[in-house]
Amino acid sequence: MALKKIALLLFVMFTLFLLKVSNAAVYKVGDSGGWTTLGNIDYNKWASSKTFQIGDTILFQYHVQIHNVMNVTHAMYTACNASAPLATYTTGNDSITIKTEGHHYFLCGIPGHCQAGQKVDINVLATSGQPAAAPSVPPPSVPAAKAPGPSSSNAVSLKPLKSLLGKFALTMVAVLLCLSSGLN
Repeated sequence: MALKKIALLLFVMFTLFLLKVSNAAVYKVGDSGGWTTLGNIDYNKWASSKTFQIGDTILFQYHVQIHNVMNVTHAMYTACNASAPLATYTTGNDSITIKTEGHHYFLCGIPGHCQAGQKVDINVLATSGQPAAAPSVPPPSVPAAKAPGPSSSNAVSLKPLKSLLGKFALTMVAVLLCLSSGLN
């Protein structure tokens, strides 16, 4: 009897874990254009068309000999000041997971690139019932680990899977609760 209850508890915990993990999306900055000064990409227009959430990943793909990514403060972002970034990324395939709500400011630190529009304000809205927190600050001057890029230029979202898993999980929990009531 105890083994069945433990199995039930593990199943419910695993299902809830899957629901939490499946909510994240990967956004390639600039979509098919990537992180560049070519093509007159309006990165803030791009960002404003997205709904970023905690757990989402922002992917910067660019030519490593021509560009970089710097996480900066609002003042540095506004002034295109790359002199003291909070963090610098240089892999050409930088994957940054959003961990806090609020604005996250990024720019290219190559002289003239930010002024040419190579900067983006990623705004993560507060979750319901919680005030916005300060932006996350990745470790300074530590390049992000290389991560495989998404298969398409748009966000890869598992949110539809979450909905399906949610319905399945609720059904399974109801069935298992009914069955477990007979275990006593």
